[in-house]
Amino acid sequence: MKKMRLESFTGRISYTTIREISILRDASHKNIVRLLDTILQEKSLYLIFEYCDMDLKKYIDGAPFGLPVDLIKKFTYQLLCGIKYCHSRRILHRDLKPQNLLIGLDGNLKLADFGLAREFSNSLGVLTHEVVTLWYRPPELLLGARYYSTGVDMWSVGCIFAEMMSSYALFRGDSEIDQLFKIFGILGTPDEHLWPGIRQLPNFKIIFPIWRRYPLERIFPWMSYDAINLLEVISFSQFRIYNYVNNFRISLFRNS
Repeated sequence: MKKMRLESFTGRISYTTIREISILRDASHKNIVRLLDTILQEKSLYLIFEYCDMDLKKYIDGAPFGLPVDLIKKFTYQLLCGIKYCHSRRILHRDLKPQNLLIGLDGNLKLADFGLAREFSNSLGVLTHEVVTLWYRPPELLLGARYYSTGVDMWSVGCIFAEMMSSYALFRGDSEIDQLFKIFGILGTPDEHLWPGIRQLPNFKIIFPIWRRYPLERIFPWMSYDAINLLEVISFSQFRIYNYVNNFRISLFRNS
């Protein structure tokens, strides 16, 4: 159950809440949490969901050396299925993180908390960059981009996958600039050759420190080639969507 307070001055349901309800009522997928009912009571609105035992964050916290490989395969595949469904319906989640991924009584993963979700059009429209929890926020949003698409969700998928493998968040910044530098420290500081148009982004500074790329296989030496291949969604390309369409078929997920 999720409790939503009505707007203090008008007593109305907020637009974002209406949007979340609309998205969830229309959604029908085994890896999307089901909205069962809505109850309006005094100054609050209650969203009633199917019961889920825990969230992915609790699973990760209970496994200090990373989740079992079979479980990582299962959860990652289900996360990709859920987000692929959202994107096929032209919906961006915009807040994927372990706390927003619930594990049902059947042991299956379900996407939840669509409070920041919104529909998008064929063209890349102007959107707010103040979305996605900091540790799972892609560099284009940290740099103030107002034009983005499904790649923002795919960056978060890569971060979650890495966290399941290691039990810790890959980029753990304590501010937007620190988060950006944590990313640059591993992926390298991008330039116009690596990321055309980066200098036009509002928060880009030519005085950013220069880091060289640190190979992901050195950070995760125990990962298979296919697992490292999936982590390539953690890249400076805003079109990470094409990476995961191919990775969907790799051997990592066979028999999952």
